[in-house]
Amino acid sequence: MRTLTYNTEQEELIIPEYGRNLQQMIQFAKTIEDDTERQNFAEYIVDLMLQMATSSRNNNEFRDKMWLHFFKIANYDIKVMPPNGEIPKSEESQLTPDQVTYPINNSSYRHYGQFVQKLIEKAIEMEEGPKKEEFKNVIGSYMKLAYKNWSREHYVNDEVIKGELKNMSKGKLIIADDIVLNKIKAANKAPSNNSRYSSSRGGSKRNHKNNRKNNNYKKRR
Repeated sequence: MRTLTYNTEQEELIIPEYGRNLQQMIQFAKTIEDDTERQNFAEYIVDLMLQMATSSRNNNEFRDKMWLHFFKIANYDIKVMPPNGEIPKSEESQLTPDQVTYPINNSSYRHYGQFVQKLIEKAIEMEEGPKKEEFKNVIGSYMKLAYKNWSREHYVNDEVIKGELKNMSKGKLIIADDIVLNKIKAANKAPSNNSRYSSSRGGSKRNHKNNRKNNNYKKRR
């Protein structure tokens, strides 16, 4: 009586997407002694892998990827040559990408954003003079605008912004006490009284012309 063999009792699949039959074919290719026959059989297996793929079958880069999978399933222990002439190595499959570095922000001043910190660093590098003084005032004005956008419920005065700029720059950027931070204003403004007045005047002129036309029409009749 023939007994069943469960998958859990068989060899572990290295890349399950290709199935057990293809993995067994690669293991069989490793036993072929003739180099030419082994090479042809390996290329045949890669063609089968390409047929199993859903897209990019004719892409050379995708074919190279299939060869990488072929060598991985073979545990990098088979003597064949991919079309690109580069034999994959086991060390390459274990490489990990470099860790992405994220900017470290001071949690106390996170509401100003990374852009303000870059402006502060730029101002610190500038030479002393009127240009640097003006640049410091612009940074302070921008910080005040950013603070208002972040917390519309709370009023912020210039002294608070100047103190936080001093702390963020570690005492290297100090704005004079008599400077008023109002160089930058919000973009969304309510229409001015002049604009409303001009529009109302334009409307009254049009109404006056229409009334005059109606009166002339009545006289002719």
